[in-house]
Amino acid sequence: MRTRGALRTTTRDEHGRRTAGAASRPLASVAAGLLALALAACGTGGGTDDSPSPTDSPSSDSPSPTDTTTDTSSPTPTDDGTTPTDDATEAPLPFPANTDPDTEDPSAGAALTVTDIRIGHHDGFDRVVFELGGTGTPGWRVEYVDQPIDDGSGNVATVDGDAYLQVMISGSGYPMDTGVEEYTEPNPVRADDGEIEEVLLRGVFEGYTQAFVGVDDERRPFRVFSLENPTRVVVDVRDDD
Repeated sequence: MRTRGALRTTTRDEHGRRTAGAASRPLASVAAGLLALALAACGTGGGTDDSPSPTDSPSSDSPSPTDTTTDTSSPTPTDDGTTPTDDATEAPLPFPANTDPDTEDPSAGAALTVTDIRIGHHDGFDRVVFELGGTGTPGWRVEYVDQPIDDGSGNVATVDGDAYLQVMISGSGYPMDTGVEEYTEPNPVRADDGEIEEVLLRGVFEGYTQAFVGVDDERRPFRVFSLENPTRVVVDVRDDD
């Protein structure tokens, strides 16, 4: 059986000889279709103006990490007006405080003498102020003790109160060394109201001025800091009732 081939046309040349003609119309149509498909394939995968262009830079909306840390520590009281002063009637409450010992070192060569003691009752706390004269910056060790025992003699002192807060002010000197007259009376200093009953000054021994603060009922949270002009050591006893 013969296979039907593609139809071809013949023409005669100028000498009357037959020559092969162009492919029939169906073959030309197939060729044109294949050419169109090839052109379409070449255009596939090209981007358009609507396609987002990838970039190597991260989005500017993403926060950049830094080495800066936030300080969550509690501010140290000063006498610049932002914290309670000696005769303040208010304080930021509740201020950070606990019943643990509070210590600070004096400046080198400090020679100070207690010249006055004051007690103030305020809303939410009681304040004891030890004013000092002389040179340098005081240090301290303030802590609750089971009994008010004199540092020099070892004798138990009589202090009105249910809990005893011992105040040791370092950088202290005798009046003959500091040239400043020492506070004498009234001693003890009585409080009119609040959680502090009284303050008893015991004197200077081996570079420390010793005093006791009698606290009513129980050991209450306290804080200690210094103020300047004049030099003072301040003890705040918090009233959480």
